Amino acid sequence: MSNITDIHDSSGFVVLSDYVRYSIQEIRYHSSYNFIGERIDGYEEPCALITLEAARALKAAGNEFFVMGYQLKIFDAYRPATAVRHFVLWGIEDQDLRMKPFFYPDLEKHELFSKGYIAKQSSHSRGSAVDLTLLDMKTGKEVDMGSPFDFFSEISHPDYKGITPEQYDNRMLLRKVMMRHGFEPYECEWWHFVLKDEPYPDTYFDFPNCVSSLRK
Repeated sequence: MSNITDIHDSSGFVVLSDYVRYSIQEIRYHSSYNFIGERIDGYEEPCALITLEAARALKAAGNEFFVMGYQLKIFDAYRPATAVRHFVLWGIEDQDLRMKPFFYPDLEKHELFSKGYIAKQSSHSRGSAVDLTLLDMKTGKEVDMGSPFDFFSEISHPDYKGITPEQYDNRMLLRKVMMRHGFEPYECEWWHFVLKDEPYPDTYFDFPNCVSSLRK
């Protein structure tokens, strides 16, 4: 059973950008450009919050990537449980298919849950998960991973072989460095990683995603 006694306690969290200097952020769920098509409940600011332990591990990974000529691009980190409920309620609403052509063209909405792309309880709500890609500092562009963030399809599975060798190598580079610094990958999404030794493995937090949520 999940521990719900401290879901509003943000004292173990930090602002990710305070630790991971060589990164940029595009917090999709604060915008309307996501698989639902509107700002998601609980995302009050376009910022990334994360547990202190995950921030330290991500800082080390970011430093290694920086030496290689890459920056981290962060799409999501801590995700309030309120946001996950927004996902679930959207999944029940059969008529809302406005973003289907862009994010799940080959799947029905209910399959997003049954195939593991969206969970009714998300590891992001435990505070030590991150969705990210790499930015090539020479070109200023995202590294080609073979599919975009939040594209729900078999092509987004990290080990999918129907992409170019370069795209596959890019995924494996991201995976290898993240794992070296203590993160575990996810079998359905090349962009998703969770800190192996996460500090709150049984707690799904639900404070708003904004800097003012953090206790001073």
